[in-house]
Amino acid sequence: MSSTGEAGCRFCQGNDLLTDAPLGGNRAFYMLGSIDPEMPHAVMIILRRHAEDPFDIWPEEWAELGEMLLKAKAHLASCNPDGFTLGWNVGAVAGQHVFHVHLHVVARFAGERNAGKGIRAVIRS
Repeated sequence: MSSTGEAGCRFCQGNDLLTDAPLGGNRAFYMLGSIDPEMPHAVMIILRRHAEDPFDIWPEEWAELGEMLLKAKAHLASCNPDGFTLGWNVGAVAGQHVFHVHLHVVARFAGERNAGKGIRAVIRS
């Protein structure tokens, strides 16, 4: 798989714009921990090849995503989550800020303020 990048993209590793080191990866994806202080128990699974959104992921890359989801779950296991929310923001109107494929994996907890509320609650509010 190609590891082509786009100038100025902070998730293209060849640009050296990451503020933290990857937590692991495979041929198609790498994983970063959250740097958002309001979401300390989250990771992002990021496509190594530059593509703007998940609609541009190649079939052989999709085949490697399952392994990364297991790595994300294992990484977040130490905080004993009660569940997870997985999400893609595709396009500016949907909240995408970095136009490079990345999947958010967020640990969820029974006692949190938004317990029991999933992605639909965000869209409806």
